[in-house]
Amino acid sequence: MKRKVAFHTLGCKLNFAETSTLARTFPENKFERVSPDSHADIYVINTCTVTEAADRKCRQSVRKFIHNNPDAFIAVVGCYAQLRQEEAAAIEGVDLVLGTYEKFDIASYINNIEKRTIPEIHSCERIETEGFMSSWSAGDRTRSFLKVQDGCDYHCSYCTVPLARGNSRNPPITEIVSEARAIVGSGVREIVLTGVNVGDFGKSTGESLEQLLSHLVKIDGLQRLRLSSIEPNLVTDPIIEMIASEKVLLPHIHMPLQSGNDRILGLMRRRYRREVFLDRVMKIREKIPYAGIGADMIVGFPGETEEDHADTCNFIGSLPLSYLHVFAYSPRPGTPAADMPGKVTKQEKEKRSRQLIKLSESRRIQFMRGASGQVQEVLFEQKGADGMVAGLTGNYIRVITPWVKGLPGTVRQVRLTTLRDDSSMNGKLIQTDSI
Repeated sequence: MKRKVAFHTLGCKLNFAETSTLARTFPENKFERVSPDSHADIYVINTCTVTEAADRKCRQSVRKFIHNNPDAFIAVVGCYAQLRQEEAAAIEGVDLVLGTYEKFDIASYINNIEKRTIPEIHSCERIETEGFMSSWSAGDRTRSFLKVQDGCDYHCSYCTVPLARGNSRNPPITEIVSEARAIVGSGVREIVLTGVNVGDFGKSTGESLEQLLSHLVKIDGLQRLRLSSIEPNLVTDPIIEMIASEKVLLPHIHMPLQSGNDRILGLMRRRYRREVFLDRVMKIREKIPYAGIGADMIVGFPGETEEDHADTCNFIGSLPLSYLHVFAYSPRPGTPAADMPGKVTKQEKEKRSRQLIKLSESRRIQFMRGASGQVQEVLFEQKGADGMVAGLTGNYIRVITPWVKGLPGTVRQVRLTTLRDDSSMNGKLIQTDSI
């Protein structure tokens, strides 16, 4: 009888790709994959530890799965398990804890799924800095997240990722191209390149992100190629020129700014100042007028005054961005920022978050209004319960149209019309056949 196994991902798109790879290591003749909302024999939680909220979500997930099945075998794996091993093992109901390297061999650790009195812990004290574990998401014919890089050498003062994932490294371009061809051969329309620091690609192989992109755009059958996120100081002119000229490369660039104040950027140990970000945004707008440009922001960093925050708001307000992802600073044990003076209260962080979120919404509305009337290619996803179907444009606008048979999983031309209340746009299908 097959054991039912469910996988739950916390955190980034890189984790999503790795979870899919973990699932493929479970033999189909022994295991049946089910939804994490269902009754399963085994639950695997691939964790994140970027914020305190991510740690909390892991604990909440364990409680939820134990409620689904009190006898279920619970495995906590990934970044939280790597950095907070004992804490993860202490969560009631957890049976197995695997670090960021060991998780890729998870199937071999689950021979006996009886509940453990004392949880097993397998986590290297020092992360592997040479090996690279390939990963990509499968099971969705619309898009696949392809891991092209892992680790980080930046050591920002607030971040635990280098501790959890080690140094920056990547496989050679030839391996990634081979994986991308296999993904396209499975019927996937869009590949999203993901990693911890994608712009750092090539450091361990003497190659570059520009070279990788130039090879990937030549793959027969690949309709869309998207970058997930890239540091502003690594967005080179050749990358911008390539996105502007190559139809396959989607006009969407997401850059983590984190703060619009240079003093705070210095305390964060970021490798740029705001003039670099400004220059990159304006260069993108010059070459790709309708590009979707997003940014990550952290509010309430230690030492951030009201004047610093106002400076950030004014800077953001001056930029032609499309949207923001806003996060309240969360102290991470073992990072320099956790011991910095000038802590900002929770209430103040919430206030500053609301201000930036409001600014983000105004930028998103302005961007979508500018797109009204345009004809864009949209990759449609699955039919919704309301009889509508949603999809994404190349520049990251979510579009809603009435469902038509055969629409999900295809790329169609759509005229964007009016704005909706859910940060998306209505669209009118003008092409009946897929591209």
